[in-house]
Amino acid sequence: MEKIININIEKLPEGLYLATSDDVQGLVAQGRTITETMEIASDIAKKLLELQDNTPAGKDLEFTSIKLPIVVGL
Repeated sequence: MEKIININIEKLPEGLYLATSDDVQGLVAQGRTITETMEIASDIAKKLLELQDNTPAGKDLEFTSIKLPIVVGL
């Protein structure tokens, strides 16, 4: 299944790009290029949406922090 989400990208003073989304709570991604940032954001969004789909209806996710792996090229 595919879902369209809106991503906000801003260029940081350090020259990196930061992606967030009003559609997916908790989505924050950073990369050296817009393309890299979008790829990272897409991976994070997928994982966050999978977590939401596995949560019983009417229940909030019950955690205070979450660790998600991402790959960042250097």
